[in-house]
Amino acid sequence: MDANEAPACGASRFSGSEMEASMSESRFSAEGFTPTDNPMKTGIRGLCPRCQMGHLFSGFLKLAPRCEVCGLDYSFADPADGPAFFAMTIAAVPALAFGVWFQMAFGLPLWVHIFITLPLTVLSCMALLRPLKGWLVCSQFFHKAEEGSIDFDWHAKAKLAKQQTGQKPGGA
Repeated sequence: MDANEAPACGASRFSGSEMEASMSESRFSAEGFTPTDNPMKTGIRGLCPRCQMGHLFSGFLKLAPRCEVCGLDYSFADPADGPAFFAMTIAAVPALAFGVWFQMAFGLPLWVHIFITLPLTVLSCMALLRPLKGWLVCSQFFHKAEEGSIDFDWHAKAKLAKQQTGQKPGGA
């Protein structure tokens, strides 16, 4: 099989020692694959950010351990609560507006809101979670996001540059 040729559906591109060698490479290397140039589109579709062929999820919101096509290890991905925040923000505001309008227009009892507005809000939030999580994971890969740390060399160079231009190190 040529390195650029995609394997048959369900078949892995790597076997045994090749898989181990692939996993020891940098997670950003794209040997034989073109990484996504649109993390939003790739993530919303739930596809691997490296090859755009493998699946990102093994369950509704559970990330697969690795891509079944290119072997990309998804352990780098940590979208945390980002998808939930965005889903609640995007869905709750229109749902609240709908609930308020519904109440003002019809003056319905509380139980009607429990059976109409609440399920509408919950279902719309759940519908957004998977695409948003995929987008955030693909964005982490695309932007090579890693654990935050302080770059002391960068700060030293910035301080030196400010001193050379006559600016105070802490000021604007």
